[in-house]
Amino acid sequence: MSATASISLPGTDDGPRVGARGWAALVVLMLPVLLVSVDNTVLSFALPEISTALQPNGVQQLWIIDAYPLVLAGLLVTMGTLGDRFGRRRLLLIGATGFAAVSALAAFAPTAALLIASRALLGFFGAMLMPSTLSLLRSVFQNRDQRRMAIAVWAAAFSAGSALGPIVGGLLLEHYSWGAVFLIAVPVLIPLVILAPILVPESRDPNPGRIDPVSIVLSMGTMLPIVYAIKEFAVDGLTPIVVILIVLGVGLGALFVRRQLRAETPMLDMGLFRRGMFSGGILVNLLSVIALVGFLYYVSQHLQLVLGLTPVMAGLALVPGMVAMIVAGLAIVPVARRIRPQVLIPAVLVFSLAGYLTVAFTTHAHGVAPLIVAFVLLGIGIGAAETVSNELILAAAPPEKAGAASAVSETAYELGAVLGTTILGGIIAAFYRDALVIPAGVPADLAHRAQETLAGAFSAAEQLPAQLGDALQQAAAQAFGTGVMVTSLIGGLLVVAAGAIAALTLGRRLGS
Repeated sequence: MSATASISLPGTDDGPRVGARGWAALVVLMLPVLLVSVDNTVLSFALPEISTALQPNGVQQLWIIDAYPLVLAGLLVTMGTLGDRFGRRRLLLIGATGFAAVSALAAFAPTAALLIASRALLGFFGAMLMPSTLSLLRSVFQNRDQRRMAIAVWAAAFSAGSALGPIVGGLLLEHYSWGAVFLIAVPVLIPLVILAPILVPESRDPNPGRIDPVSIVLSMGTMLPIVYAIKEFAVDGLTPIVVILIVLGVGLGALFVRRQLRAETPMLDMGLFRRGMFSGGILVNLLSVIALVGFLYYVSQHLQLVLGLTPVMAGLALVPGMVAMIVAGLAIVPVARRIRPQVLIPAVLVFSLAGYLTVAFTTHAHGVAPLIVAFVLLGIGIGAAETVSNELILAAAPPEKAGAASAVSETAYELGAVLGTTILGGIIAAFYRDALVIPAGVPADLAHRAQETLAGAFSAAEQLPAQLGDALQQAAAQAFGTGVMVTSLIGGLLVVAAGAIAALTLGRRLGS
C-alpha cells in the first residue's frame, strides 16, 4: 500500500452518519472532560489558601493533591469494564451525580482530613466519568469520518480545560475563598445529568462476563503502588519503600495479566494489546502526555517566578499553545483520511520536537515570547498526534469492549501526567540543586530552602537585603535554566520515541 492510503478497518468506515442529535450528544459528553481537565490544574492555585485555612501538615498537604489521581488511576480499568457490563451512560450519570455532590462537600471541608477524604471520593466518581465519555463516543459515532471529528473535539475539550484552569483558578481566588475551585463542578455537571438521558443512547457489552472481584483488587493493587512509588521517588529518591511498592505493583500486575489470560470472560481482554494499532496508540498517548505535562511543569514556574507574572497572566500566556493544540487536533481530521498513521504521527511530532529544541536553546532568554512559540509548536504536534492515536485505539477495539479500551487509554493519560511531573520535574530539580551556587552571605537556613526548589529560592530571597536577594534570584533562575535545558532535550527524545513507535506499530492491520 502507498504511504497516502488510508487504513481500512472492517465495519468501521460505512456506519450510519449522525445528525444534529448526535452532535448535541457530543456537547453533553464534553462537559465532564472539560471539568476534569480544569480540575487537574486549578487546585494548585488554591493550595496556598487551603494551607492557610486548614493548616495541614506536610504529609496532609501532599495527600490533598495526590488522593484524587491515585484513586482515579487505580479504578479506571475497573470502571471501564463495569460500564461495558452495566451500561456506560448509567455509569456516567452515577459518576456525574457523585462528583457534583462530593465537590460541594469538599468546598466546605472544615479539616484537612475531610478534604483528603473528599478528594479520594472525587477520584472514585471521576473514574466513572472519563472511560464512559470516550466509549460512548464510539457508540454514538459509528461512521469513522464523523468519529474522527468527534474525538478531535473531545480532545480539544481537554486542551481548553487545561488552558482555562489557571485562568479560572486565578479569577476565582481573587474574589472568593478556596472552596470556589471545587464548586465549579456543580453547574457544569447538572446539565449533563439532565441532558444525557435525553441525547446519549445507552450502550453496553451484549455478552458481559461475570464480575471478578479478584481481578478488580489486582487491578487496583497494580496501579496504586506504582503511581504512589513514582510520586515518592520524586520527593525522596530511590528509597526502600519505593522499591517495595514497585515490586508489589509489578507482581500484582503479573498476577492480573495471568488471571485475564486464563479467564473465559476476562475483565480486560489482553488480546487488545496484540493489536498493533491499539498498543501503539496507547504508547504514543503515554509519551505525548509525559512530554506535555513535563513542559507545563517547567513553564508554569518560569512564567510566575522568573518572569513575575500573576497566575492569571501566566494562564493567558499559555492560551496560544492550547489554541494551537485544539486547531491542530481538528485540522488533522481530513488529513488523517488520506495519510497512513505511521507516516502522519511522526510527521506532526516534528513540530513538538521543534518546540522542545526551542526551549533548550533559549533557556536563558528572559522574555515570554520564546516560551509562547515553543508551546505553540509543542501543541501542534501533540494535538494532532493524540487525535489520530485516540481514534485508532477505539477503532482497534471491538465495539462491545469500548469501555475497557477507553479505560486503558485514560490510564495512559493519568500515568503520563504522573510521570511527566515526576520524571521530567525530578530531572529539573536534580540539575537545579547541582547547578545552584548560593551567593556568599546567605544564612544557612535560607540557603537550604533555596536549594530545595525554585519557589523556595525566591521566597528566601524576599527575606534578604535587596542586593543579596537579587543575586540569589538570579543564581536560582540560572540554575533552573540549566535543568530545563537538559530536560528539554530529554523531552525531545520522548517525542522522537513516540514517533518511532508510531512508525513501527500503526501500520499493522487489526489482529496482526
